[in-house]
Parts: sequence; structure tokens; C-alpha cells
Amino acid sequence: MKTLKVYSMRSPRTDNPVANQFKIYTPKGVFFQSYQTIIAYKPKEGKLKLDKNYWDYSRTTSKYLNKFTRYQSKKDILKAIENKDIILTNLN
Repeated sequence: MKTLKVYSMRSPRTDNPVANQFKIYTPKGVFFQSYQTIIAYKPKEGKLKLDKNYWDYSRTTSKYLNKFTRYQSKKDILKAIENKDIILTNLN
């Protein structure tokens, strides 16, 4: 099995690592985890996937989800979901 790598996300304000917000690198793609919940998955091939139950869970989760996905706002994410550029699925 290839190695998984886990990194704390960094604060956009201070660039310091933040607690409870992680990027998990796997051979097949990258996950965003907030606390113990997988929020998003970027496969190496294919479309971005968001957990249908948790992607819009809290202000902090949204802040780091936007950083992970590089979408600027919830409005942008909703438009991408509508356009089928993002897939909502169960990641947990």
C-alpha cells in the first residue's frame, strides 16, 4: 500500500497550521477533512465530490472548503453543483 500523507490546513491570515482542518493525500486524490468528517474529495481524474450532508455544515468548514476547492463563495459552489461541475455524494 502506498503511503497516505496528512497535513493541517493553514490559516489564510497567519499561514499557521490550524486545528481540526486537514488535507489527506492518497495515491488516487486528495480529501478535505474537518474534525472527523470528510467534506470533499478531489480525485486525480474526475470531478470534485462534496459530501451531500456536511459540505455546508459550519462557517469554519465553509471557510476551509473554499480554500481547498478554490471557489470563492457558497454561491460559486452552488452554481458548480447546478452545472454538474461538482458532484454531491456520501463521503462518510
